Amino acid sequence: KVTVQKSNLTLAPPSPQFHMVIGQLDEGLYNLDFHYCENILPGNNRPYTLNVEVTEKNPGGYLSAAEIPLPRLYIFMAGVFFIIAMVWVYTLLKHRYSVFKIHWLMAALAFTKSISLVFHSINYHFINTEGHPIEGWAVMYYITHLLKGALLFITLALIGTGWAFVKYILSDKEKKIFMIVIPLQVLANVAYIIIESTEEGSSEYALWKEVLFLVDLICCGAILFPVIWSVFLILSVSLFPSAAMNLEKLKLFRHYYVMIVCYIYFTRIIAILLKVTVPFQWQWCYEFLVEVSTLIFFVLTGYKFRPASNNPYLQLPLDEEDVEMDEVVTESGMLEGISKVKKTSNGRERQKESTL
Repeated sequence: KVTVQKSNLTLAPPSPQFHMVIGQLDEGLYNLDFHYCENILPGNNRPYTLNVEVTEKNPGGYLSAAEIPLPRLYIFMAGVFFIIAMVWVYTLLKHRYSVFKIHWLMAALAFTKSISLVFHSINYHFINTEGHPIEGWAVMYYITHLLKGALLFITLALIGTGWAFVKYILSDKEKKIFMIVIPLQVLANVAYIIIESTEEGSSEYALWKEVLFLVDLICCGAILFPVIWSVFLILSVSLFPSAAMNLEKLKLFRHYYVMIVCYIYFTRIIAILLKVTVPFQWQWCYEFLVEVSTLIFFVLTGYKFRPASNNPYLQLPLDEEDVEMDEVVTESGMLEGISKVKKTSNGRERQKESTL
């Protein structure tokens, strides 16, 4: 139903209405365009009021053909993430003497991801049945989505800097990364909430979509900074002959750095390119690919940093020559905050001394 109100504008009929029925062979993306003919000529800018009431509904609900599979997809992936979170907690309890604080942070991230997907599925369910989201469920989804995003980037930054696994103290530069990433994550989630609650045709939608893309890009760059910096340190400090043993620890992280780059590159670029190239009814595959890639990334991260006495990521060299190496490296300003640790009889690693 389209209603145009203006004192000097005459339409026949005054409130035009039209009804369209689209079959399965004609399903796709449709646009409703409005043109005010009085303003076509250059220099004309006459005001007008436009009220549009549009009801779009498929036989199975209010979701489009590209969104119908999403509620089932989200609830299924929520169950999968919950299972791996329980397996991870069982692993932590089984190897409790080799557990670091960051291991529990990884568990919190997996549970938060699962809860976020549950609320996301419920939100889409009510959109499908009622035609609009229920405010309470939508708010719960936005809160858990905010926590999930913050935990994800914090965990990636902590592991990327080698905190807990290589060193126990973050340098000033690394602390500044968190001071940048956390507020940007809040801004990104605010932009996401505004995008979810506004129409695509509104000017706010286009503005906040650009803000979300820019902020997300900056956050990814901030996460990749410690990764690139750590690789630079590996190449630089390898010039010291006595640094070989401790550098072996950092070299292990090169594989994880590649994982981070591949995960960010796939979810931010490849998946989006696939979304715009596949047919309309298959665009839900974008969400499927993002969730599956996130699941694979979580599983590989957990496997690499699982608490176990024989895990090379959790073992530090014990030779005395490493102390000399720490002094040389610290004096040069590289690897600031790397700690010398010692294995106890029960297998748990404790901090012995910290080179500052």
